[in-house]
Formats: sequence, C-alpha cells, structure tokens
Amino acid sequence: MGYFRELPNLQYQSPFTSRVSSDSYVTVKNLFRRMKIRDDLKNIFTVFNKFTISDGERPDTVAKDLYGKSTLDWVVLTTAGIINVRNEWPLSSKELYDFTVEKYGLTEINNIRHYETKEIKNSRGVVILPSGNIVGAGFSVSYYDERNITTTPSDTVKGITYYEYESRENEKKRNIFVLRPEYLQQFLNDIRNEMTYKRSSQYVNDKLIKTENTRVTI
Repeated sequence: MGYFRELPNLQYQSPFTSRVSSDSYVTVKNLFRRMKIRDDLKNIFTVFNKFTISDGERPDTVAKDLYGKSTLDWVVLTTAGIINVRNEWPLSSKELYDFTVEKYGLTEINNIRHYETKEIKNSRGVVILPSGNIVGAGFSVSYYDERNITTTPSDTVKGITYYEYESRENEKKRNIFVLRPEYLQQFLNDIRNEMTYKRSSQYVNDKLIKTENTRVTI
C-alpha cells in the first residue's frame, strides 16, 4: 500500500533492550500524521464522483481502474472517508456468506431476525403505513377508507432474516465518493505538502523529526 511511503519519518528513542546505548534511536513512520481531504474541498462536489463498488472489488482494483495504479488505493480510501477497511468496505458475496455463518451459525442465518412493516396505501393512494418500521410479529393496523378496514399480520409485516439484514448493511457500504482523476495530481501535491515537516526544535529535515530522549540527562 503506497500510503505508508507518503508518511514522514520519526526518530524515537529505542525501546529495545538490545539498544547499544541510552542515546540509541529507531526510525519509524509517523502514524500520527493522518492524511485527509482539505477542508475547503470537502463540499465541492464537482471534485468527486459518486462510485458504486461492485461485488468483489477492492480498494486497489478501484484505484487501478480510476487512476491507473493499484498503489493509489489509499487515495480511494481517503477520499471516501474510510478508516477501517475491514468494517467499512463491502464484503464480496462469499465473504458475506462466510461472515454471516461465523457470526450467527449455519442453522440460524435464515431464521427471522426481526419483522418490518409493508407499505399500505388507501384507495386514494395515501400512505397509511410506511414500509421499514420494525414491529412485532403480530402487528396489524386499522384505518377508515369508506369502510373500516382491519389488516392481518400477513398484510402488514414481513420477516427479515439474519442473512437479509447483513446483506442490507453490506449494500449500504457500496456507494462512496471518489476523487475525479483530473484532480489527482493536485491532491497528491497537497498531501505531500502536508506530510512535509516545518522548522521546529525536533526538525532534522523535511521528512524527519527527532523526539526528545528522556533517558539522557544533563
């Protein structure tokens, strides 16, 4: 993943028992420098395109299709606002099935998780009962439509299985916003500028700072 190559370095006092002296340092990536979209660009919708993630697509395959390089997967994730890929990127059909089985058990995935209302309209097309409300299995409704009408549970509710529920949650993750290719170079320039250190007491060079060594006393 090219993301880590963009992060600047940090020299930190060595925590290892094998260190040569108390003045020993190790160089690590500065994970505290998180990449993000410039605030003034977040609300400019012409900079982004709406993108639907197809079944089985990964951040690197999307980056390859959009920008010509799979190593720009971090650009896809950053512009989509995704921090935890495992939880925020949609699973493939097989991954979803395996995940649901592991979470609920093979014998449970097709059992009813909850019940939801079906949409009911009167003869004038007015919605009496909207769809999608979570209710009990025996829920019914009565309304007046030139005559009093009482529905039965089978008219008003439908059961949602554990697998259907997880599928819905997975589908919600498919629509993201991605940076339009013509703005890619400007974005990379901005990010690299943000990843450059400014002069300070810790400054070594543009890509390296050195923390205080608390083991060394004067």
